[in-house]
Amino acid sequence: MTISKRRLLQSAAALALAAAALSALAAAGLPATPGNSATAWPTKPIRLLVGFPRESAPDIAARAIAAPLSALLGQQVLVENKPGASGNVVADEVAKARDDHTVGVLINGNMTIAKLLNPNMSFDPETDFAPVGLVGAAPLVFVTSARAVGSTPEELLLWIREVNANGKYGTPGSGTVGHLGIELLKMHAGIFAKHEPFTSNPQVVQALLENRIHMALLPPGLAMPHVRSGKLKVVGVTSPERSPLAAGVPTLREIGVHGAEIEIWTALAGPATMPEAASTKLNAALTKVLQSPAVAEALIKSGWQPRAGAQIDLTRRIRRDTNRLGGVILARGIREG
Repeated sequence: MTISKRRLLQSAAALALAAAALSALAAAGLPATPGNSATAWPTKPIRLLVGFPRESAPDIAARAIAAPLSALLGQQVLVENKPGASGNVVADEVAKARDDHTVGVLINGNMTIAKLLNPNMSFDPETDFAPVGLVGAAPLVFVTSARAVGSTPEELLLWIREVNANGKYGTPGSGTVGHLGIELLKMHAGIFAKHEPFTSNPQVVQALLENRIHMALLPPGLAMPHVRSGKLKVVGVTSPERSPLAAGVPTLREIGVHGAEIEIWTALAGPATMPEAASTKLNAALTKVLQSPAVAEALIKSGWQPRAGAQIDLTRRIRRDTNRLGGVILARGIREG
């Protein structure tokens, strides 16, 4: 039987691709034993669903990790944007997926408090997801308008307390992390400001710049340029430790406010039916990808601090945030706006 030159070239190319995939798996510390269930997955391209538009922070994070994950896993990782309901449209699709190759880039709201804010939500974060791994996290920055009296964080916090119930704080809507975060602060920092909801964080910033509200919790990428220009004043960050995303800004804990730590974050999750071997293998690949300087740089530029970790770390974070923010929701009777 004669084998054509084209067939020989195709076979050689296939062997080269297979060798490259095995080499990438070995570099990632992933198993590559034939017949192993972890190695069998993935058997086709992986859909990486993002519940936000192109160029949003979760989308940039997804696209930063997609290509290197493809190289490690030996299958294409294809990013699909399906914006809607603050990412809950995608969260619902991931929760109901049964193909073992649909994964979501979800934010903390999708994976923790969605059902508490809206009891009619069609998925339950507690039971419907298989947490894979954290991708990135960021603090919120507690800022005041430029008219606030004081120059140090301690002086600004004193002014906020003195404003008392006459003060207003802005958020991008009821039930958002910015809303729950300040309500958490009110419980621990002696603040009594009233809620002024807007429809987006840029609107909150504009209201601060025009002195129509007194304070807000904002993502670093929105807050810090105005802090550096002197148009806003900064009190502190809500993360347990200082963040490179808000260089030089103390934590709220440093100025005496304890129990109000909160971060925004994004993570990979599959449906609860995703085989453990698959989620474990994906976590190992994700951990390797997040150690890449190029990926880390892309994440930091988009407002995320890379946070590689084990699946159990993400599970613990989900439980902690659900308990902390769930307590705020129940105490204040908050519902999704």
